[in-house]
Amino acid sequence: MQTYAIIVTCVQIEPLEYLSMSGTDMNWTYYDRIRAIEENNFISELQHLRNSLPYSVEVKCVDEAHSALGNCIACNDDFALIHPDLDKLTEEIIADVLGVRVICQTIARNVFVGSYCSLSNIGGLVHPDTSIEDLEELSDLLDGLPLAAGTVNRGSNVIVAGLTINDWTAFCGSDTTTIELVVIDSIFGLRDAQSMAVDV
Repeated sequence: MQTYAIIVTCVQIEPLEYLSMSGTDMNWTYYDRIRAIEENNFISELQHLRNSLPYSVEVKCVDEAHSALGNCIACNDDFALIHPDLDKLTEEIIADVLGVRVICQTIARNVFVGSYCSLSNIGGLVHPDTSIEDLEELSDLLDGLPLAAGTVNRGSNVIVAGLTINDWTAFCGSDTTTIELVVIDSIFGLRDAQSMAVDV
């Protein structure tokens, strides 16, 4: 069975939208980038998605062998780190729809950059086995974005399984330790972002 993936511009949606895709209920205020759907649901699911989003939100489909694109892409407003084996056409669609510079990259020798890296416009957290040299090289590729190697949920190296982040807040798994929270707070500048939000 062929699987397709959908790439959507990151957008805040008000009011809270209710969607079901491929039988999976999703309640969301931020639909962030990617969701894979099976071919037999493709046309109706795609149309439902388009009907549920504001007209200004761009929705494109990719025919990609890697169906779980959320595991293959980590991005912020400027850059997308992607799995090195994604098709060139997929890479172009990601760049076009998300409006970012695309960089084929691995994180600590893992091709699933979307699983082992979480980025905001302030900083990034990557797999704990990432060497200092690789951190510096990756930071340079991302125009000096501060990066730290770390874990979530009491030592999990699958960063996105326990961390959702934007430029002013983070949601972490309940097993995330105090030390992990300190690293997350520090690299993403959350205290500074929250104080600026209050001051504005």
